[in-house]
Amino acid sequence: MSAPALDVGAARTALAAACDDVAEAGPADAVDGVATALVARPASTAEVAEVLRAAAAAGLTVVARGAGTKLTWGRPPERADLVVDLARLAAVQDHAAGDLIVDVQAGTPLAAVQEAVASAGQRLALDDPLGGATVGGTLATNLSGPRRVAFGTARDLLIGVTLVRADGVVAKAGGRVVKNVAGYDLGKLIVGSFGTLGVVTEAVFRLHPLPAARRLVTARFDRPEEAQRLVQGVLSGQVVPAAVEVDWPAEGPGTVSVLLEGIEAGVAGRTATTRQLLGAGAEEGDLTDGWGAFPWAGAARRATAFKTTFALSGLARVLATARTAAAEAGVPLELRGSAGAGVLYGALPADAGPSAVGSVVARLRAECSALGGALVILDAPAEVKAAVDTWGPVPALDLMHRVKEQFDPERRLAPGRFVGGI
Repeated sequence: MSAPALDVGAARTALAAACDDVAEAGPADAVDGVATALVARPASTAEVAEVLRAAAAAGLTVVARGAGTKLTWGRPPERADLVVDLARLAAVQDHAAGDLIVDVQAGTPLAAVQEAVASAGQRLALDDPLGGATVGGTLATNLSGPRRVAFGTARDLLIGVTLVRADGVVAKAGGRVVKNVAGYDLGKLIVGSFGTLGVVTEAVFRLHPLPAARRLVTARFDRPEEAQRLVQGVLSGQVVPAAVEVDWPAEGPGTVSVLLEGIEAGVAGRTATTRQLLGAGAEEGDLTDGWGAFPWAGAARRATAFKTTFALSGLARVLATARTAAAEAGVPLELRGSAGAGVLYGALPADAGPSAVGSVVARLRAECSALGGALVILDAPAEVKAAVDTWGPVPALDLMHRVKEQFDPERRLAPGRFVGGI
């Protein structure tokens, strides 16, 4: 049975009692091609709760939005009646420098967090490989970059979270609250859930000191086996890299780059050792613009973007399979990412059709699965998403559905955007 027609005027009136900034949506507010009716811009956790209570009473589906840089990731939602824009929740609420902790609102850009804590010689060790990401969007999509090798991902750095459930109930866990909700590790649940379990409004993170020095050591390789040898040599060489990146373009040689951070003397010594590990052709220098960015970042048109994970011992197999599969499908494929963590991101051009994309994805997904990992399409043109399986096989899908049922039984939050139609 189809959903009843939305009375936009009545819904707007109901929402206006909860939030002083509610407007009808425009074309730019669509969520991955799905038109929306209304946009609310609450200014506090309490207002978000009131908005979601009003939305639930009116039978509205809800999609949360930060800067919108990853709003097309995942699947298009089945419906998106209301966009909850968190742009007004953009404050660094507390920076306890002595405890290496920062408390921020979800709409705060990562760049603003870094600027706020840098004055104390500290940083939030989360990269922004696309640029412009907010705290909430980073958590929702489990965004990470090169430094995950040394510091882990958002799950590892998040120590407290506040979110609003679909029924408007505010839930807090971890951090200074030190209390989980209903027995769940709420922080780990919401990271990577694509906004389907609740609307995150605040987060508390563990910080790290800013390094006094950093150097980047790079070496070229021609064959996948060389890349694996270089990466494994660095990881076993006790140089404690902050990042180990592999760049494997559509044609020609690839590059292994090793980021070293710390005190001046330590970085100098580890740089010399790393150059020896990478061989005579290794070079050292400073970070360059665009280093660590996703391979599709800055593309003029929407590419097919995906993420692969695999056992470290399988790097050569993944690189070889990727280039072979792309060549046989007749499309260029670029891979780049944290080889030191068994994560590579791929980009196929916007004009690569569903058949070619499907062929490459199937081949590479099978290889990653055989290596204990997976391939997930993050973003793609609409025709590719319609034809190619975005998520692939997912373990524990039944459990994930049960969690969704507990948090959002009426499927109000971004319905269908996550794996298995969650």
